[in-house]
Amino acid sequence: MKPAACLLCMTLTLAPLSTRAQELEYALELGLMGGASFYLGDANYHALYKATNLGGGLLARYNINPRTALKFNIACANISGDATKHEYKYPENANIEWQFDKTLIDVGAQCEFAFWGYGTGAGYKGSKPLAPYLQVGIGFTSTSGAFTMNIPVGFGVKYKFKERWNIGIDWTMRFALSDKLDGIENPYNIQSGFLKNKDSYSLTMLYISYDLCPKYRKCNNE
Repeated sequence: MKPAACLLCMTLTLAPLSTRAQELEYALELGLMGGASFYLGDANYHALYKATNLGGGLLARYNINPRTALKFNIACANISGDATKHEYKYPENANIEWQFDKTLIDVGAQCEFAFWGYGTGAGYKGSKPLAPYLQVGIGFTSTSGAFTMNIPVGFGVKYKFKERWNIGIDWTMRFALSDKLDGIENPYNIQSGFLKNKDSYSLTMLYISYDLCPKYRKCNNE
């Protein structure tokens, strides 16, 4: 067989293998996260990152497709506040000095919606290693004196710096369905609603994750 014919045969034989390697994606990520937490409630109505504390935890992400993922977390964080350090006074407790410092456990799931396909760019059209995303979900919060559901809403940015390694920054506001996270409930005797007159807290997390469970995609991205 002539050299040119041999080269053509080898190219045709190896091309599917090369394409298949480029199509490799991963269904699951596992990682660690750590960062800052702060609280909004009766001791801090609107000041972001006031009385900032530390938090950390574990995350798992199931990649449904390059633009959509389900993320699960278990996190531990501190929240603190001092009601005597702002201008508001409690009608019935104006002379009581009240402050708190608590540790909470957060377990939740969020659905992420990336602005474009996320990945190495080799296996499907339009994917990029850097992708911002929006997220919303549901979770549970446990702390001394309170156990409640929460609704996390936020955004983030993730970056694939190696084929199976990801880093990112993730910000969420966790809107609790309880006014007891800070240890005091409804000091102004205001009628509460679904999210009205409730406590909330924020988690700002840096994370690193590793891809597991490889899967393959078709060339036409079906």
